[in-house]
Amino acid sequence: MQYREDKKSGNKLSALGLGCMRFPRDKAETERMILAAIEGGVNFFDTAYAYPNSEVTLGKILAKHDKRKDVYIATKLPYILCKNAEDFDKFFDEQLRRLQTDYVDYYFIHGVSEFAGWDRLRKMGIEQWIDDKIKSGQIKNIGFSHHGTCEDFINALNSYDWGFCMIQYNYYDENYQAGKTGLLAAAEKDVSVIVMEPLLGGRLATGLPKQAAEVFAKTDISRSPADWALRWLWNQSEVTVVLSGMSSTQIMEDNLRSMENFQPLSSNEISAYTEVVEIFKKSYKVNCTGCNYCLPCPKGINIPACFSAYNSGYAQGFFTGMQQYMTSTSALTSKNPISVRLCNQCGKCEKLCPQYLPIREDLKKVARRFESPPLRLLWAIVRRIILGRN
Repeated sequence: MQYREDKKSGNKLSALGLGCMRFPRDKAETERMILAAIEGGVNFFDTAYAYPNSEVTLGKILAKHDKRKDVYIATKLPYILCKNAEDFDKFFDEQLRRLQTDYVDYYFIHGVSEFAGWDRLRKMGIEQWIDDKIKSGQIKNIGFSHHGTCEDFINALNSYDWGFCMIQYNYYDENYQAGKTGLLAAAEKDVSVIVMEPLLGGRLATGLPKQAAEVFAKTDISRSPADWALRWLWNQSEVTVVLSGMSSTQIMEDNLRSMENFQPLSSNEISAYTEVVEIFKKSYKVNCTGCNYCLPCPKGINIPACFSAYNSGYAQGFFTGMQQYMTSTSALTSKNPISVRLCNQCGKCEKLCPQYLPIREDLKKVARRFESPPLRLLWAIVRRIILGRN
């Protein structure tokens, strides 16, 4: 494992961190994965109040194996839910109970997408609250995560003496949201940068267009697509920790090998990324990362799954995408499939989307692609046959 210095605290953080939003459903596998991570040198674990059962799971496993002092825990204040100053303690105290700890190493203000959000917290007294928590030792380091524009990121960055920040960043999204500009601005202020979505919700690992995968294989057949994505980030000294939302021990071990074998990129490898990005731009139509923040949809639509199918229809071929879409909507197995056409344009999803996607308009595109009148008629006939047999 390689470690990079958090310049404000002097802590040595593992260049690979474990993102805890997508723990495996199997509790035993989750435990094995966390222990394998620690054994492999990972010392940065990122969770959040809003991640279902994540804080509780992490806290139980660390306590069970007496590993709390071996790791840095990062979690996040759900500031959108804070209506008054009393809520800061309400959520923070609950997080300490969940994590079975009396302090948090790295505490984020979660999702400061618009500067106005941080400004609202300041008026509620968040800065004094932070100072008190740091003086008491309950919070060791304070930072913020960001999903908004580069301008809002810079404004938030310059508004407080932050120790660290978190941005979405990968070789496909180099100039998206805070992007490279935000990365360099943070590094200039000695603010450590924690990177989320290094694999773009898995698309840079398992969803590469065939042509893109061939470009990487032609350059170095020994490396996996995930390895390529992680190495692009580690090649930048301004990146402190790369969070990978690993869902199995096998993936954890693969990522650990990537870190152990990391070497600076060659000019040929850098050229390969440029070629792959151009292929990606032609193949992927909706920049959904599958974070599920838009759910639940009032109409039951599995929005991320439908977008994944839509993208696959271009990246892997129409029939692959259509098959995924039929699965995600129960198009052939239910008398009442959850079609994207059920969208009533309420807009709830768009208010929650950290990517600011025009979800309602994108769902219309999905409908035009996979729900043309001939296809709906075909599905109705097949569905009647299948359900009739059952």
